[in-house]
Amino acid sequence: MLSKRDYEKQIAASRDKRMKWWRNARFGMFVHYGLHSVVGRHEWLQALEHVPVKEYEKLAKQFKPKPDAPREWAKLAKKAGMKYMVLTTRHHEGFSLWNSKANPYNSYNLCGQRDLVQEFVDACREFNLKIGFYSSLMDWHHPDGWECANNRDARIRFNDYIEAINTELLTQYGKIDILWYDVAQPLRSWEAWNSVEMNQRLRKLQPDIIINNRCWLDEDFGTPEEKIKVENRDWEACMTFNGISWGYLDSEQALPYSYSPQQILMMLRECTEGGGNLLLNIGAMPDGSVPPEAIEPLTTVGKWLKKNGKAVYGKQDRINGWHTGATKMSRQGNKVYAWVQIWPQGGKTCFAGWEAKLKSAKIFATGEKIEFTQKDTRILLTGLPSESPDPIANLTLVELEFCSKDPKNNLLGNNPQFKGNSLWS
Repeated sequence: MLSKRDYEKQIAASRDKRMKWWRNARFGMFVHYGLHSVVGRHEWLQALEHVPVKEYEKLAKQFKPKPDAPREWAKLAKKAGMKYMVLTTRHHEGFSLWNSKANPYNSYNLCGQRDLVQEFVDACREFNLKIGFYSSLMDWHHPDGWECANNRDARIRFNDYIEAINTELLTQYGKIDILWYDVAQPLRSWEAWNSVEMNQRLRKLQPDIIINNRCWLDEDFGTPEEKIKVENRDWEACMTFNGISWGYLDSEQALPYSYSPQQILMMLRECTEGGGNLLLNIGAMPDGSVPPEAIEPLTTVGKWLKKNGKAVYGKQDRINGWHTGATKMSRQGNKVYAWVQIWPQGGKTCFAGWEAKLKSAKIFATGEKIEFTQKDTRILLTGLPSESPDPIANLTLVELEFCSKDPKNNLLGNNPQFKGNSLWS
C-alpha cells in the first residue's frame, strides 16, 4: 500500500485523463431514493424523529418501486441535458438498493428481489449517461455504526463492512464512473476510516473512477452542498430541488420552493463561470416516480440547452464574478456570453468595463447579428428586438466575440478582460 503522500501523487498524475469527461459534462442528476421516500418527510427521518431501528425496518414492506422507475429518472435526465447521474445506493438509513451479500438489509431480500442499482445502471447505459454511485459512510442500521467511534474491534468490523459493500458496487455492474461518498461519521479522520488503503483497493477495481472529497481525503473533486462556492480545484455544487430536503417531500410541501427553469439555468451559469459542475437532485416519490414539480422545469432546461449548450458544456474559462449590471457572463476563449435575464427596453443596452476590442455581437441561439458601437470601455448594442428572443426560458444568450489579437488583452492571454467600473475602483 502506498503512503497518503504517494497515493495522492499517483491519483494526481492520472486525474486530467480520468476527469476529462466530467469537466466537459457540467450538469448531472442526483437521485435520492430509499425507505425514507415512503414517508415523504425528510431523508433524515430516522435520526430526526428518533425512530427505533426495528420500527424503521417495517418501512421495507411498504417500499414498492414501480417497474422501470430508474428508466424514468434517466429519460428525464437526458431530456434535461444532463450528462451523468448519481444514485443513493445506500443512504444513512443503511438500506441497500441492490442484491448485497455484505448487507442483507436490502431491496433484493426484502422488496421482491428488486436490484434497483442494476436497473439504474441499465437505464444510464440506455440513455448514454455516465454512472455515479452515492455511498454513505454513516450507517444508522449497522450495529457498529456508532460503536465504531469508541471501540477498536467495532471500528475494524465497520471499516470491513464499508469496504465490502463498496467492493460489491464496483464489481457487480461493469464500468462505474463516480464513487460519491457522504457523511464520514462518526469517525473523524482518514486514518480512522482507512481511507487511503480502502480507496487504493477500490481504484484497482475501477481504474478510471473519480472519487469525491467526503472520506476525509481531497481525492478528485470538492462538493459544496446547497451553495455554489468556487473552489481552486475541480468542484461540483450539489443542490436540492426545493431547498428543504434531498428525499421526497409531499408535492404540496415542496412545490412552492421548487426551482424555475431560469433559476436552474442561472445556477448552471454560475457553476460554468467558476469552472465547476451542477449536480441537481430529485427526491423520487414512494413508487420511484419523478416528482411532478421537477418535470416541466427540467424539460424546459433541456430545450434551452439544445440551443445554447455550447456556452455551458466543454472547456470554459474561469471568470468568477464578471457582470454588467443585471447581466451575468461566462466565457470561452475570446467569446463572452452575456446571459440576459431582463431584456432591455427601447432596443438598446450597454455593457461597460471592457478594454478589449469587440469584433461582433449576435443572439447566440439564432445567429442574428446585433449592431454595436464601442467607445472607451463601453459597448452599446442597438437595434435589439422589442421582446426577449428566447421563447423557452426568457433567458437570452448574447455572444460577444472579441478580437483575439488585441494588444490590450495581454494580461489574459489574448482574451477579453473585464476591467470593472472605474467609478468604484
